[in-house]
Amino acid sequence: MGTSLTRADGSALRVLVVDDEPNIAELLQMALRYEGWDVRTADTGRKAVAAAKDFAPDAIVLDMMLPDFDGMEVLRKVRAFAPDIPVLFLTARDSVEDRVAGLTAGGDDYVTKPFSLEEVIARLRGLMRRAGALDARPSSVITVGDLTLDEDSHEVTRAGQEIDLTATEFELLRFMMRNPRRVLSKAQILDRVWDYDFGGQANVVELYISYLRKKIDAGHKPMIHTKRGAGYVLKPAD
Repeated sequence: MGTSLTRADGSALRVLVVDDEPNIAELLQMALRYEGWDVRTADTGRKAVAAAKDFAPDAIVLDMMLPDFDGMEVLRKVRAFAPDIPVLFLTARDSVEDRVAGLTAGGDDYVTKPFSLEEVIARLRGLMRRAGALDARPSSVITVGDLTLDEDSHEVTRAGQEIDLTATEFELLRFMMRNPRRVLSKAQILDRVWDYDFGGQANVVELYISYLRKKIDAGHKPMIHTKRGAGYVLKPAD
């Protein structure tokens, strides 16, 4: 996970997300930005084609079912001016069989809904690597104040002291450290750490925030703060 894909000039990769369900589009946008990518969204086929021209994305996440024309039509129009752009299709379970042969023949890929965000990101990375996006940023370490987290080795330290975290605590901390000083709502945290099809209760977030506080903030100035009615924020203690 550690190395970030970038364009050859070192700038962020661009991903266009096309889905007419606002919550899915927003969730994907947030997750892909968290990976360090530049993201735009469109909610119709027409807007998708216009955005593909204007934004020149490195990859497109494209819902098969759109209100004006379907994903295959969007693909045909986009390929007319950007023949090599990789596309990851989002499809409903029941429409998969007949479409897949056509999709994957063009070197594209698909995921079925409901999907996990990790799967979408992994598939996009694979598509963009095959399309020649380059690895940069060798460091996998995130630092906020005196707290460091290594995405490859999963080591976490505060003021040089190692902290043992469970897999879920690690994911939660990583999300907060990737977004320092930003207030993250319980819904955002549930979506990112537990995936959008989790359907879980917000109290699981409170529970894990309390676990993290005991491990991260014990004996130190607190870094994890509650913003009443809004969510949680992680920031340097000083």
